[in-house]
Amino acid sequence: MSGSKLFSPIKVGGLTLANRIVIAPMCQYSATDGLMNDWHLQHLGMLAQSGAGAVTIEATGVTAEGRISYADVGLYNDDCEKAMGRVLEGVRRWSNTPIVIQLAHAGRKASSNLPWKGGGQIHPDEKGGWYTVSASSEPVNAGDEQPMPLDEDAMERILNAFVNAARRAARLGIDAIQIHGAHGYLLHQFLSPLTNKRRDEYGGSLENRMRFPLEVFSAVREVFPAERPVTFRVSATDWAPGGWNIEETVALARQLEMRGCAAIHVSSGGLVPHQKIPIGPNYQVPFARTVKASVHIPVVAVGLITEPEQAEAIIATGEADMVAIARAILYDPRWPWHAAAKLGAQVHAAPQYLRCQPSLYKDLFIR
Repeated sequence: MSGSKLFSPIKVGGLTLANRIVIAPMCQYSATDGLMNDWHLQHLGMLAQSGAGAVTIEATGVTAEGRISYADVGLYNDDCEKAMGRVLEGVRRWSNTPIVIQLAHAGRKASSNLPWKGGGQIHPDEKGGWYTVSASSEPVNAGDEQPMPLDEDAMERILNAFVNAARRAARLGIDAIQIHGAHGYLLHQFLSPLTNKRRDEYGGSLENRMRFPLEVFSAVREVFPAERPVTFRVSATDWAPGGWNIEETVALARQLEMRGCAAIHVSSGGLVPHQKIPIGPNYQVPFARTVKASVHIPVVAVGLITEPEQAEAIIATGEADMVAIARAILYDPRWPWHAAAKLGAQVHAAPQYLRCQPSLYKDLFIR
């Protein structure tokens, strides 16, 4: 039996994962009117055969206007639910890997073009564009359309949209929800003093800036089945002076834990264009370590984790409870297989693929 910590099981709320590798949400910019299609079927099907402990569906808009781009996935009407259901049915036919969905609202970062078309904001009067909203009126870039500051009625509508999307996710049998509070999207816009200039009970103090994200979390947790986890993704720092920081992240994580959050996924940045990020292997792991020392729920580390030994060390030394893989698994869709082979561990492989195993690795997969 392997002594690998990376390949040991972990319980997240009421869900047990076979190992500590989770596939992070990655936007595919391939939906039409919020609807998943065959691209998502083959993409998620591929990831579900990777041997990872869980697969996370990309940032999924809780409203049409909450999508990052016109080509993003949504879960805001019956057609979206039906299209996602078809994809999930196809994936589950061949895999029992747990499926997580990231529910999101892009706020002022919505109405963006596709990355391979430059990714800039599309003006509301242009095809594929619309008016955006935020905590306050500051645009992302100079020259962008100013977002409309949300009043409390509009905030209530968005909260209800998260709730309705969570109910749809529950009907679809999705195993867990991750609420997107990171990377400069709407809930992050409320958290950071760089984007939240409000003078009401949702702005100013840390307690006030956390209020709306915590309200959204509590509302989703209330309607999603109790045995299925609800988690939260946060940017630990804005990497910019005067912005959201790790001390505030710890305070948020503690409040989330009190409200029943099952895990915290610790990323960073994404809020402002003048961020200064010292990118390198493990560059975000220290933030995960700090959060882990402050809560009693699992913490996920992410960010340039590319090597099996690197991931093993993060778990074995207690810096985080899980690692999230994104671009590395797009490059190598069998990353967990190869990690298991290196670390003398086991993952599940579909029987259709077992013939590919060299004799050296014949005991590394569970039939």
